Amino acid sequence: MVHKRPELYHTRQGRSILDYMKSLEGKHVTIGQLVRHFEDAEEIIGQTTIYRHLERLAAGGKIRKYTLNGSKSACYQYMDDEKKCREHFHLKCDVCGSLIHADCDLLDEVERHLLGRHKFQINMLKTVFYGTCKKCLSQ
Repeated sequence: MVHKRPELYHTRQGRSILDYMKSLEGKHVTIGQLVRHFEDAEEIIGQTTIYRHLERLAAGGKIRKYTLNGSKSACYQYMDDEKKCREHFHLKCDVCGSLIHADCDLLDEVERHLLGRHKFQINMLKTVFYGTCKKCLSQ
């Protein structure tokens, strides 16, 4: 008989992590930001525990994991409607590290052009434009 491992978010810590991710309403967060949030809330959940829960949630499709700059660091986003992030590109600020959703008709046209003219389907989930965000440009 094969025993299936219980989902990690059914533990108190797992529920806390999932509930907090839901509360972010689609914003991206790093493991470090999660650790700080739970420390500030006086609910200590270790970095390894958070990482393990996020990986399980990502494998289950509840959380989207973004690995950027070819590094091992990542940010995470709760996926209430998986289709949302398939419909736009992302912008990554080299200065502050923020990840911004880019809903843009011109980029949609680029996607259609690449498919129609070059027979190349771009993966919006993995396509990130790097530069400097509006906030950092104004500083």
